[in-house]
Amino acid sequence: MITVVVYSESGGTFKTTTTANLAVALKRMGLDVCVIDLDPQEGNLTSLFDVGSHRHDPEADNLVKHILEMPDGDFEDLIETSSEGVDVVPSHDMLGDFTSNLEQKISYETGMQNMNRDDYPRFELLHKLLWEKESLHESYDAVLIDPNARAEDLLYNAIFGLRTLVAPVKPAGKGNLSLDGLEELVENMENELDIQIGLSCVVPAGVGQTNAHQQYQKQFENTDAFDTPVAIGDRDSLMDAMWEARGSAFKVIEERWKTYEEDGEMVSKPGQRRIREREIETLQKLYELARFVATETFDIEIDPELVLDIEGKGTRTIDLRDDSETEVPSP
Repeated sequence: MITVVVYSESGGTFKTTTTANLAVALKRMGLDVCVIDLDPQEGNLTSLFDVGSHRHDPEADNLVKHILEMPDGDFEDLIETSSEGVDVVPSHDMLGDFTSNLEQKISYETGMQNMNRDDYPRFELLHKLLWEKESLHESYDAVLIDPNARAEDLLYNAIFGLRTLVAPVKPAGKGNLSLDGLEELVENMENELDIQIGLSCVVPAGVGQTNAHQQYQKQFENTDAFDTPVAIGDRDSLMDAMWEARGSAFKVIEERWKTYEEDGEMVSKPGQRRIREREIETLQKLYELARFVATETFDIEIDPELVLDIEGKGTRTIDLRDDSETEVPSP
């Protein structure tokens, strides 16, 4: 099965939108997909997919309680399904206190078992929950995690549990991942967790037309250190509209969501967007990214046809096998 953590240690790299688009693309390819949101901040995957109505309720059952083996209900009751058919384990405020709660659990259990704290498997708890206790591999073809950005217990649990990274990067600007920095990041995590970590691919996102952006993109594409199957152009309007549509870029285009000014106020509505060819090309690249992850990294067979049913514009079908396209206009 496909098990991927979408991770970048730099901010502004479209980590959450990449996770959402990858999940929906895999779903549209015919796979059963579950996404786990480990980011406690606002503006996370839970918000994007419009799930997690109990995320601020301190009494509600949530993923942290299950990881720490003190659940208030069944794991399956945590799962919500987005409007695009992707199952989501939502974020919860308790994620922000995960390490302090974990420390309490470690103190109690090591004291009861007369165990050295350093011997406690603090990074293996999510792995145990997902695969040993809940057997998600029997229910899903793909499990993705959108983690918190900081290198701490939650992130290490995510990587220990799924073992493979997809790394979105913004190919310009001080502080963003360099090629050497990305390799060092993976190596450090392998040493910390004592496991092998696969890097499926790097995804330059927000690539503009400036010389600096183009040079960064070529640097990523020309390296032999890792694969760069696609580069996503600067599509701020499309990606921003995802938050208003509460879904993927595919939903934005098919329902034609647009944010604009009306009567002195900014509003977002479906059925208003003018569909541009460069945005269709972006959807094709997102689909190609999902195909690469599925077929090249995990050897999973998928449906290679991207079918877009665009409101008022008919159906467009793009076959990734031969890059052909057919268009059926609306009657």
